[in-house]
Amino acid sequence: MAFNKDSVGGTLIAAFIICLVCGIVVSTAAVSLRPMQEENRVLDRQTNILVAAGLYREGINVPEAFAEVERQYVELGTATLVEASEVPDDYDQRTPSESTRLSDEEDIASVRNLPKWGEVYLVRDEQDNIETIVLPVQGYGLWSTMYGFLSLEGDANTIAGLVFYDHGETPGLGAEIENKNWQALWEGKKLLSDNGDLNFEVIKGNVDDRTPNKDNKVDGLSGATLTSKGVSNMVRFWVGDKAYGPYLKSIRESGN
Repeated sequence: MAFNKDSVGGTLIAAFIICLVCGIVVSTAAVSLRPMQEENRVLDRQTNILVAAGLYREGINVPEAFAEVERQYVELGTATLVEASEVPDDYDQRTPSESTRLSDEEDIASVRNLPKWGEVYLVRDEQDNIETIVLPVQGYGLWSTMYGFLSLEGDANTIAGLVFYDHGETPGLGAEIENKNWQALWEGKKLLSDNGDLNFEVIKGNVDDRTPNKDNKVDGLSGATLTSKGVSNMVRFWVGDKAYGPYLKSIRESGN
């Protein structure tokens, strides 16, 4: 029987063939582009870490510069360093393969599950002393989970910088967490009070000479109170006892 391409059956067969061919083309493209996408993802992460560490310059070779950064793994909630061989090759701190469910009281940053291991990036000077510590951080703002890198000076107390690389906060309001002028306000701020207690906070309003413990405070974002609170809780959580706190304490006590 001759094939009638103008019949209903012929139309359906033609549509099926077109869908099949398109599906094969899309699948092939996705598979072939996957290595490039992964390479770009890694490059973007390395760039943001270099920015947080104050090492990024326009036009630099990012992989070469990043090769000078030391990566460690720490068991979160402890000061215990973990050999890289103990951590899965595809380990992703954002979606960890091993984690612990946090209680509502513990989970001030709304991360829900605490990864078993945390990544740490160190920059050392010529005498092998730690100059900069870069920590991956995340926490919920008003509309989204904010992902970034917090950098500390070698004293594990003084903030050197903060960058965000992924969030869904409101443009012009909460999205001002990406504003370089606001991020510059973090430089030189302290995590701890004079008596050694965690005292850092993003406040509502502006910090001035009359602000109590002003060295531990950063201006809030105008019109974005909940985002500001989310950033404050995010930092306090990740440098606190449940996360990197014990590790940072060990660095302070060792005198670097």
